[in-house]
Amino acid sequence: MSAATQKQPAGALASWRARFEQHLKAEKRASAYTVRNYGATLARFDGFLTAHLGAEPELGHLARLETKDFRGFLATRRAEGLQPQSIKLELSALKTFYVFLRKRAGIENDAIGVMRGPKVKERLPRPVGEADAAALIATAQTTKTSAHKQSWEQTRDAALFTLLYGAGLRIAEVLSLRWGAAPLGDTLRIKGKGGKTRLVPVLAAGREAVAAYVAACPYGAHSDDPLFFSARGNALSPRHAQRTMATLRGVLSLPASATPHALRHAFATHLLSAGGDLRAIQELLGHTSLAATQRYTKVDTRQLLNAYDKAHPRS
Repeated sequence: MSAATQKQPAGALASWRARFEQHLKAEKRASAYTVRNYGATLARFDGFLTAHLGAEPELGHLARLETKDFRGFLATRRAEGLQPQSIKLELSALKTFYVFLRKRAGIENDAIGVMRGPKVKERLPRPVGEADAAALIATAQTTKTSAHKQSWEQTRDAALFTLLYGAGLRIAEVLSLRWGAAPLGDTLRIKGKGGKTRLVPVLAAGREAVAAYVAACPYGAHSDDPLFFSARGNALSPRHAQRTMATLRGVLSLPASATPHALRHAFATHLLSAGGDLRAIQELLGHTSLAATQRYTKVDTRQLLNAYDKAHPRS
């Protein structure tokens, strides 16, 4: 780390990390997942610098860091078993933090700007098939995935998975719905990543599934209550959806790639296969960039090639 030539504002990195997290929540409207992950990355970076400096880093130290310092941190994370995609995300968190520091504390650091993450092989979405998606929803309605599960909870899970697949929602978007949204109309107003709002059509199957759940649910009295409740009357967590899906995978002998998010992938891929317009699908998914939606064209092409290979095996 090179010597400083200018006086920098004082302040422990930890205190600025807290301000940064508040900035992400209040001003950037970042998801709780993003805030948590960015905060965790900065906490690890704080620990890394503390070990090298022998004391907790002050804000001024951040202006003096060089590329070798950032590379050292990322190399440490790689040695801990972090995959290239995750390393790239950690670097993104650091860069976002430095943008915040430049605007709020006048901290300039050219080294972070020239840092490049590792090359990552593009991971195509792995959607579930149409028949498997239908089977997952039907099995959620009829199968006790835990010993004490009540029938209304099974109806809830079926409604949850129906919205993931039938409306292409993210799990966080479904679980952010309020009780006052029911009964569902023909469209839902969804607040997605970055606070971006979009209108999503709701199929009859989705409206009926939610209506059945609302009628059976023993909770929910106020419009601002969560739409999806846990057995104890709290807001349902994403972890519940993941655990339930894992159990259903076992019942149906589906691969580990059959996750709640894979139902959203299935929504996009099946729409595209049916001739859906790419721009329209982008709007439905809430993607800011068309490039994010274009990944599904590669999935569709891959599925067509697989079908061709099966129909015309090469000798």
